[in-house]
Amino acid sequence: MTVFAAAVDRLFAHPSLATPALWITAATAEERQIRVIARAPDRITDFGAGRFVSDTTVVDVRVADLPAPRPGDLIVIGADRFVIQGEPLRDRERLIWKLDLRPEGAR
Repeated sequence: MTVFAAAVDRLFAHPSLATPALWITAATAEERQIRVIARAPDRITDFGAGRFVSDTTVVDVRVADLPAPRPGDLIVIGADRFVIQGEPLRDRERLIWKLDLRPEGAR
C-alpha cells in the first residue's frame, strides 16, 4: 500500500468527512455498502451571452469500494436517491472515483 492509499483510507474512515451510502447497479440491482465524501459545488454554464449557475452534487468514492460504477447506477445517501450521470472519472493515482450525480427522477 502506498502512502497515498493509506491517506485515502484514513479520509474515508473519518466520520466527519465521509458518510455511508448504498450503491445499486442499474444492470443487475446488485447492492453494495460504500462510503462517500459528498460535495455540492455550484456549476457555471455559459449559454450565448448569459451565464447560468446551477447546483450540483458530486461524490468521491474509493475505487477499492466500488471498482466499476456506471452511468445510470443509483447512489443512496440517507433518504436521498441519486443517479450517476456522465462517465465516472478517477483521480491521478487511480484511488478515487469522482461521480457526478443528479436526483433520481430529475432530467
